[in-house]
Amino acid sequence: MVHAGEATNVVPDACELQGTVRTFSVEVLDLIEQRMRDVAQHTCAAFGAQCVFEFARNYPPTINSGPEADFARQVMVDLVGPERVMAQEPTMGAEDFAYMLQAKPGAYCFIANGEGDHRTLGHGGGPCTLHNPSYDFNDELIPLGATYWVQLARRWLAAD
Repeated sequence: MVHAGEATNVVPDACELQGTVRTFSVEVLDLIEQRMRDVAQHTCAAFGAQCVFEFARNYPPTINSGPEADFARQVMVDLVGPERVMAQEPTMGAEDFAYMLQAKPGAYCFIANGEGDHRTLGHGGGPCTLHNPSYDFNDELIPLGATYWVQLARRWLAAD
């Protein structure tokens, strides 16, 4: 996001830049913050301007632990078969669960929403992801999700 000035023919006296930074590790996040701060401050200094740099860390990276992610995946494979379970690639979603993963090993995973056949008219065709104005949760997945959580808990408790 860039906000600067109110007219097309006037050089503004201030400019505000905002954005989002997401990474797969805290170390890379630290590096990006420092480099962004350096570039902003040095660029402003080169032009005799001032810079107020703020870097808000809203969420840490969501980093699954390997054994727990493998365990969670195997539970789903046993429920629906290996051909219906995809290996989850790392994502850069901002997620509260990241704080839990900093405290304890665990896994953040997804259950797909289907091909979109459940969506009512007016919501567009095909599947859609979260944070989409046409998103419509597929209620048919509730039994699968509930069964998954029950089996996950049973197996985890049996393993101890």
